[in-house]
Amino acid sequence: MAKAKRMYGCTECGATFPKWAGQCGECGAWNTLVETVLEGASSPSGRTGWAGQQAALKTLAEVSVEEVPRFSTASGELDRVLGGGLVDGSVVLIGGDPGIGKSTILLQTLCNIATRFPALYVTGEESQQQVAMRARRLGLPEDKLKVMTETCIESIIATARLEKPKVMVIDSIQTIFTEQLQSAPGGVAQVRESAALLVRFAKQSGTAVFLVGHVTKEGALAGPRVLEHMVDTVLYFEGESDGRLRLLRAVKNRFGAINELGVFGMTDKGLKEVTNPSAIFLTRAQEEVPGSVVMATWEGTRPMLVEVQALVDTSHLANPRRVTLGLDQNRLAMLLAVLHRHGGIPTYDQDVFLNVVGGVKVLETASDLALMAAVISSLRNRPLPHDLLVFGEVGLSGEIRPVPSGQERLKEAAKHGFKRAIVPKGNAPKEAPAGLSIIAVTRLEQALDALFE
Repeated sequence: MAKAKRMYGCTECGATFPKWAGQCGECGAWNTLVETVLEGASSPSGRTGWAGQQAALKTLAEVSVEEVPRFSTASGELDRVLGGGLVDGSVVLIGGDPGIGKSTILLQTLCNIATRFPALYVTGEESQQQVAMRARRLGLPEDKLKVMTETCIESIIATARLEKPKVMVIDSIQTIFTEQLQSAPGGVAQVRESAALLVRFAKQSGTAVFLVGHVTKEGALAGPRVLEHMVDTVLYFEGESDGRLRLLRAVKNRFGAINELGVFGMTDKGLKEVTNPSAIFLTRAQEEVPGSVVMATWEGTRPMLVEVQALVDTSHLANPRRVTLGLDQNRLAMLLAVLHRHGGIPTYDQDVFLNVVGGVKVLETASDLALMAAVISSLRNRPLPHDLLVFGEVGLSGEIRPVPSGQERLKEAAKHGFKRAIVPKGNAPKEAPAGLSIIAVTRLEQALDALFE
């Protein structure tokens, strides 16, 4: 086999150079040259492609489309986020803040899978003793899972070919290096090349691989953006490290729907599944308080009831503050303008603070009407009923637009004992769920009258 040739490529324009330089000679960008490896032109003719097979031309009709086989991870919430379970040969990237629970959930998952299939846990950040201590503290089965402390990707793959695990965890990809490159682990080239070798191994052997990824201060996955393109599934752990709830969200999934959400509770025995998250997020004060309203959001394939809280107070600043936690700040500014124009309620001299209880991020437009209801409730100091549900999209001309899956949202509300619901007319069902009174509105003015009649 020909020796690999080292080159330096520009991350901006893609030009390659035999030596490193501070400035790219093609596009003029500074500090963009990173080390890469080019295989020699005299490599064997039997070299295989990305998935370990020779390239073959087929028509779409000739391609087999059988159902992709899956196997359970023994965690219903993790299976939900993955699209129904793990797929053989898939590569899953999990990112999140330090201490959020990435290593914990993967250790729990692998210990449970190891009772049925061969499994391998590779750690480059901890010793075998540390992993064993955590497993014992969590009360996990220890007699089946094999643990390896290694950072060289060639050694890891060689061991995996001998052990033939069904599932393998790499914790973390930023600590892994390949001997073909001279740069330090964690660099752009090292992360890219190591991930490429792991993806190729997964496709060739059918081993499902979990990769743990570090995140930057901004919350994005550290390393090259191409890392997220190379893997099959990208999961993000969300939540406060000192809180009890952890949210696992899928932002990319080649084998299932994206934006699925798994909810876990952090306990002294590890992460526990929360099968009914609406009941957790609706732990409210007994007395009715101004600025609080419940809405139904849609996460992946299920509805979820969350509480939206607002605090409106007189501002002593030239530019009143608009602060949101779990909601889009730009959308709040737009909705306050709509509220002034079509509802006759000004807030230009008020500070507005909004929060979604439980640390959930609500990005869909179905939160518009609930957001405005919470703001008005706080501004007028008038509490809304405990048994009231509100959802709907608000347009710039003051119209209330329907949202997807309205029937399922109403059924979830009825299951939790809600008696009234203010919804867009397009979401009003022909037959309301038992015990739930539906108020259908088409304009913002109608919604305000229904809220404070």
